[in-house]
Amino acid sequence: MKKLIFTFLLISMFIVPLVAQTGTLEVGMKAPEWVFTDADRKEFTMDSWAGKVLQINYVDPDESDLNDTFNDAVNKAADVDKIINRDYFKGFGIVDCKSTWKPNGLIRMIAGNKAKKYNTTILFDYKGVLQQSWGMPKDSYTVVILDKNRICRAIYKGKIPESENQKIIQLIIDLTKE
Repeated sequence: MKKLIFTFLLISMFIVPLVAQTGTLEVGMKAPEWVFTDADRKEFTMDSWAGKVLQINYVDPDESDLNDTFNDAVNKAADVDKIINRDYFKGFGIVDCKSTWKPNGLIRMIAGNKAKKYNTTILFDYKGVLQQSWGMPKDSYTVVILDKNRICRAIYKGKIPESENQKIIQLIIDLTKE
């Protein structure tokens, strides 16, 4: 009987964490919280931008330029055309450090250049937390749009076609007005 209980406990120690760690964020779901740091090791959560619509770029550093055209269009809509109100919107990056061979120092340098280019915050997911809790793909570039209540309103995996830019920008505009 002791062996049976011991075996059950041993098996549950391995199965429960596996089940608990593998989630998939889908449109309509509330996004699970996280805590990541920036290059200065300052901690951020989604609540760091409470009351704002979030555009989260989850990026393998090897794919860091994949959606520059889209991000340029969003920045133009916010900073030039003034159709996205920055008081109610925050776009930022989370670097998927686990998906690359690049050393963390190089990753921070690349991220620093992107942060300056887009005047934004770049955070670091060293352990692939969002791969597990949100089901984000490895070796990719994923854009997630969350409303002010942290409900996922859109997920774009891979390169966003230029033909989708205006649709996504309009979604962001609509969400900032809710």
